[in-house]
Amino acid sequence: MITGKEDMLQSLIEVFLMEKGTSEFYSGAAAKAVNPGAKKTFEDISGWEERHMAFVRYLYQSVMDERDIKGFEAFEKMTDVPDTEAGIPLKELEAKSEEYIFTDGLGALAMAFEIEGRAYGLYRRLSE
Repeated sequence: MITGKEDMLQSLIEVFLMEKGTSEFYSGAAAKAVNPGAKKTFEDISGWEERHMAFVRYLYQSVMDERDIKGFEAFEKMTDVPDTEAGIPLKELEAKSEEYIFTDGLGALAMAFEIEGRAYGLYRRLSE
């Protein structure tokens, strides 16, 4: 879990992993959603997280002056993601989502707002 004491490169790696975990969570939630609106909501948000991952990857490669995308893709495939960007362990968040049956898009949005709100708080604290 990121603490704010990491150097820039380690911070980018940690942020990338949290974004990856969050994307995986939303993708899994989309697969389990009963309602088409909830499914689409989670799919859309997972896509946003994937774009965040791409931006963090770009920042990392820029800092490292590394243009070898294949090297980073290998890193991405071999890494486990313990946490989400909300600071919640991925397994804990997945277990929490098992309690819900997303019958409408509002339930999906409520869960997403909670996750994204916590992520915002984490990133704000780290920036301070």
